[in-house]
Amino acid sequence: MGSTVCLVRHGETDWNLRGRLQGQEDIELNETGIYQATRCGLYLARESWDVILTSPLSRARKTAEIIEQLVKTATVLQVDDLRERNYGEASGLTHQEIALRFPNGQIPGREDRSVLTHRSMGVLNHILQHYSGKKIIVVSHGAVINAILAVLSNGEIGSGKTTLKNACLSRLSHRQGTWHIGGYNSTEHLDSLPK
Repeated sequence: MGSTVCLVRHGETDWNLRGRLQGQEDIELNETGIYQATRCGLYLARESWDVILTSPLSRARKTAEIIEQLVKTATVLQVDDLRERNYGEASGLTHQEIALRFPNGQIPGREDRSVLTHRSMGVLNHILQHYSGKKIIVVSHGAVINAILAVLSNGEIGSGKTTLKNACLSRLSHRQGTWHIGGYNSTEHLDSLPK
């Protein structure tokens, strides 16, 4: 039996609302983000899960803790490699501010995409080594999830092509030595349950 992974992007923050790049800044969920995390938890509680792996950044950690309260069968473990991409001097800026300040696209201190991809895919390898045959919820950030999706889809989706919504779900399964994408950037759970 293969492993099943549900990638969850954290709920909304005030910086998301304002279009500010968060990177590794530790920004809390806002009220909408807490609601979104609750909706994720209610939706995911329809299934049994073995473990929840989360970024240590508070917006992801709080999303994971809310999901854990509703799923009940899984415990939360923090994984440092699930933290968001370090955007260096672009952290806290809007896309417009970034374009004005760094017109050549060279951002001092920004984590190289290859480093991000390596650590993101390392989490999937960790899952295969330690949670083979299990069902795992992974709560992380847009750049990390997009890096994983880009590798698994051979660049068809993910980094540079997919804008992941807050609290979206992306499903992966590992069968016969290969990861498969079962769906990505899904937000139907945010509207499908009674309020």
